[in-house]
Amino acid sequence: MIQALKFAAIDIGSNAVRLLLAAVFETGQNPVFKKISLTRMPIRLGGDAFSLHRISDAKANELVAAMTGFKHLMDAYQPISYQAYATSAMRGAQNGAEICQRVKQACGIQIDIIDGQQEARFIFENHSSDRFGGFKDYLYVDVGGGSTEITLFSGGKIAVSGSFDIGTIRILQKQVAKEQWQQMRHWLKTHVSKKSSMAVIGSGGNINKIFSLAGCKNGRPLVPEKIQKVRQSLSKLSVEQRILRMGLRPDRADVIVPAADIYLYVMQWTGIQKLFVPVVGLADGVVHILYRQYKASSAQDKGQTQ
Repeated sequence: MIQALKFAAIDIGSNAVRLLLAAVFETGQNPVFKKISLTRMPIRLGGDAFSLHRISDAKANELVAAMTGFKHLMDAYQPISYQAYATSAMRGAQNGAEICQRVKQACGIQIDIIDGQQEARFIFENHSSDRFGGFKDYLYVDVGGGSTEITLFSGGKIAVSGSFDIGTIRILQKQVAKEQWQQMRHWLKTHVSKKSSMAVIGSGGNINKIFSLAGCKNGRPLVPEKIQKVRQSLSKLSVEQRILRMGLRPDRADVIVPAADIYLYVMQWTGIQKLFVPVVGLADGVVHILYRQYKASSAQDKGQTQ
């Protein structure tokens, strides 16, 4: 029987907090990564962070409770190692470090607050481009509640990364200035040539849902027309109607339209016509890193004992 190497990753985002329990099976030259469980709590830390520039006691208490629950799940799963990362909301909150300390005191989980470029690199670790051949370059776009991370890579290597304070919750709260849109557009026009053969890889819960609502099949790309069609259908409905008629989660129903807009702008400004959705995110990338670190450590220990 093939032995599973267990790992866990916690992604503390602006809209939700996620715990991924994963296993890696070494069945040959290429390891196989499997999601065992994904637990998601819609705490929406960005609701405070982007308007008040701090996280309220109520939200902090929710986070502590969720992380304590995650700790119990990890104790039951017993991963080889785990890592917890916080992104845009926590790094933008004045009391972000203080809340991380509260969590550590409550349940022992160490949270590292990462910047936008680190976030983009972790997401890139999924190597999603391996599944979508035929293009010279890929533009990896991850849309979150607080920021949009864009990574251009060619030949399997990162060429350049950009992080922009343009996220779905910030848009809902009217916290995105015109200059920020211009900054992202300028970055895209500087680094992306419309003449190159390129596709977008979309990451995040919103694009996953848009992909599903568009009726696309796995491995097939989304085109701007299909994204626009889903966006128009959703925009005609109230948030309540999106929940009741479309079956969207409450914390997804209000942010999905702004997310569609961000992807449409990226594709419009670059001229890219195909967007692939591998259904992966930050936590998946962290698991890849943990596995690589484990293998490096094991090889080092083996070398010392010989």
